[in-house]
Amino acid sequence: MAQTPKKTPLRKCVGCGEMRPKQQLIRVVRCVDGTIKLDRTGKMNGRGAYICEQPQCFAKCRKQKRLDKAFGTAVADEIYEQLERAVASDAE
Repeated sequence: MAQTPKKTPLRKCVGCGEMRPKQQLIRVVRCVDGTIKLDRTGKMNGRGAYICEQPQCFAKCRKQKRLDKAFGTAVADEIYEQLERAVASDAE
């Protein structure tokens, strides 16, 4: 019996709105205790939002406060700064 190939899970970028494979996106998670963190493993418990590793997606996300809307709470500037560094390092 032939094995069927695994389907790559798709997620929607909060910046551009495009569906992309989960591995190509950066995950930001709101934990059960309300803290918001970057999740590079993709396995942390909590509500996740995804963003492309493209600077223009990050800029749109930050300007329009898309993470705030996705999580229903204010996201600290330090989270946006960590995300900006992660996007910049992935772009290199």
